[in-house]
Amino acid sequence: MHPRAVVLLSGGLDSSTTLFMAREQGFELHALSFDYGQRHRVELRAAKRVAKRAGVTSHRVVKLDLRGMGGSALTDEIDVPKHRSVAEIGCDIPVTYVPARNTIFLSYALGLAEVLGAEAIFLGVNALDFSGYPDCRPDYIEAFERLANLATKAAVESSRPISIQTPLMHMNKAEIVLKARSLGLDISMTMSCYDPTSEGLPCGACDACLLREQGIAQANQS
Repeated sequence: MHPRAVVLLSGGLDSSTTLFMAREQGFELHALSFDYGQRHRVELRAAKRVAKRAGVTSHRVVKLDLRGMGGSALTDEIDVPKHRSVAEIGCDIPVTYVPARNTIFLSYALGLAEVLGAEAIFLGVNALDFSGYPDCRPDYIEAFERLANLATKAAVESSRPISIQTPLMHMNKAEIVLKARSLGLDISMTMSCYDPTSEGLPCGACDACLLREQGIAQANQS
């Protein structure tokens, strides 16, 4: 019997690569996605494609309404930054940061992990190309893992702690692209754009698009 893992899957390059890395490690995969009112909810179609290709045991899509909270260009009537230089990306916390998003998502993943008896939660964050988001840092992940093992019956009553796995934490986009390809992930199936067109195509100018394209270009040169 394979150990179980809950994998947070947005449908973007990073989370999709993380899903395939969890598969490579031999986990029984339970993907978890969120329809939270994001302007780029087209990513959920990509998540469905990737989950099917990975052969997950289950794929849940939880509906939340983070638009009710607002405060982000992804959930509010705020313009998504475009055409920023790579030097500008990561020098501050941009308006595409969704307040407490990873904490909310990880909390749901923690509950599901406890119900399923999963021993790991996989999250596709990294500390290099992370656009300045505070909830993508290693110290945040370490703090949440400590919380997870204080707050759950599974951890308190058994010797089986729940680990938060972030295999991309110290990888740049080019390394992620190369890893995805090595695992057989067709990255064209993924969607990373923050502000897709009405046809569901990448805008090519937001931070996510620029980092992705730079990573692909660098990977192609290696």
